[in-house]
Amino acid sequence: MSDKDSNHNADNKVALITGGVRRIGAEIATTLHEAGFNLALHYRNSRAEAQALQAELNSKRADSVILIQADLHITKGLNSVIKSTTERFGRLDVVINNASSFYPTPVGEATEDNWDDLIGSNLKAPFFLAQAAAPALKKSNGCIVNIVDIHSERPLKEHPIYCMAKAGLAMMTKSLAKELGPEVRVNGVSPGAILWPENEMDELTQQRIVSRNFLKRQGQPSDIAQTVLFLTTQSPYITGQIIPVDGGRSLNS
Repeated sequence: MSDKDSNHNADNKVALITGGVRRIGAEIATTLHEAGFNLALHYRNSRAEAQALQAELNSKRADSVILIQADLHITKGLNSVIKSTTERFGRLDVVINNASSFYPTPVGEATEDNWDDLIGSNLKAPFFLAQAAAPALKKSNGCIVNIVDIHSERPLKEHPIYCMAKAGLAMMTKSLAKELGPEVRVNGVSPGAILWPENEMDELTQQRIVSRNFLKRQGQPSDIAQTVLFLTTQSPYITGQIIPVDGGRSLNS
């Protein structure tokens, strides 16, 4: 089998997805599973949703999905997340750092707990998980995909800590591409308006956000999932890059 064929054929390859049972994470999981990946899906609290997604995917291909419950803030537990994956499947090919916290922290109201939570989930955990996964990924010539955010470059008002964390994740993507190459590729995807925050956002605000992109419509979780699939299966010569998936929003000043 040629290198090109190997990169396109995901059968028996294994992907670990953090926050992989809800929203964009679940869409990524479904897309990679359809492409032939076996999956280790991490979740923190969403047990019922995790079990439902696992059952759905395993009904399509038996014993292809395992669940891993973990609090990614507990750094010493991240090695166990990797170990659970490799013990079950015997390999690890892809890590998707998708788990994230998002909420406003206006200056004057932000707390140290907010800092620890937002930096922890969006930057610290992805770094230490990547470090824990690196030996297994080097063996498989695997890759890491980080879910960044267009606000890693253009700050979102009242969200300074979140934006700083995602900016750090963007730099981590580029730094790890240098650190882990040539065996491991590291790339990122920066979503724009894909899913609205779970806390209430009024329709006028939504319309204003959509009006700033050049396609004049909201994106879909599948737009992110298909980009992740491209980076994991069809881009053997791409590393250290972050792809905006935002309808052109990031082109605006």
